[in-house]
Amino acid sequence: MKIVVIGGTGLIGSKLVAGLTEHGHEAVAASPNTGVDTLTGEGVADALAGASVVVDVSNSPSFEDAAVMDFFKTSTRNLLAAEEAAGVGHHVALSVVGTERLQDSGYFRAKSAQEKLIKDSAIPYSIVHATQFFEFVRSMSDAATVGDTVHFAPVLFQPMVSDEVAEAVGRTAVGTPLHGTVEIAGPEQFRMDEFFREALAARDDPREVVSDPKAAYFGALLEERTLLPDGGALLGETRFGDWPGRTGAPAK
Repeated sequence: MKIVVIGGTGLIGSKLVAGLTEHGHEAVAASPNTGVDTLTGEGVADALAGASVVVDVSNSPSFEDAAVMDFFKTSTRNLLAAEEAAGVGHHVALSVVGTERLQDSGYFRAKSAQEKLIKDSAIPYSIVHATQFFEFVRSMSDAATVGDTVHFAPVLFQPMVSDEVAEAVGRTAVGTPLHGTVEIAGPEQFRMDEFFREALAARDDPREVVSDPKAAYFGALLEERTLLPDGGALLGETRFGDWPGRTGAPAK
């Protein structure tokens, strides 16, 4: 079947396109780089012609509150309208575990707005909530850096490798629409401050990790279980200690 992947040239999108293609599907990578812009609508109708499924793993280029809200609302409206016109039978979106508990954050308010548009549309849908990716160690650390110290809250989270995120989204895309949300997560829980302390040490990163209960995540304060999935989450298999990218060395 033809499956269009919005954000198909990014971290998850590129893995998803490769996996779907390997399994015999016509997977189309759609992004501004390939002439498809959901924010303006450019190229969307042509890309969706003949598609059975659309998977949206795109992200806003700006995380400023107004900009990110405009991105997710405008792009999702444009995409859903084009899907309805093209007769697409399944819309799949990637979102984040805990989104509904992070509404002090402009980013997560925007993700909630995106999800509401999907749920309110006439198109059968599935939403995949994933935990944080192993590949975000550096970017999350950089965002949490104040001077020479890195501030993380001593709360639980359950990160996973991006390969398994892409696999889970792919399985959802070729399955029957859920008309609901499925959660995916890594196999291990960590305390966020301890995890990043060990992760940066493994990369010979000299920054000190400070346990800070007031450290925010995308602008939202965290409680003990804010970032954890519910008990029914689908769990990946790759442990952080076994992940080849743990030390930050390039893959061979």
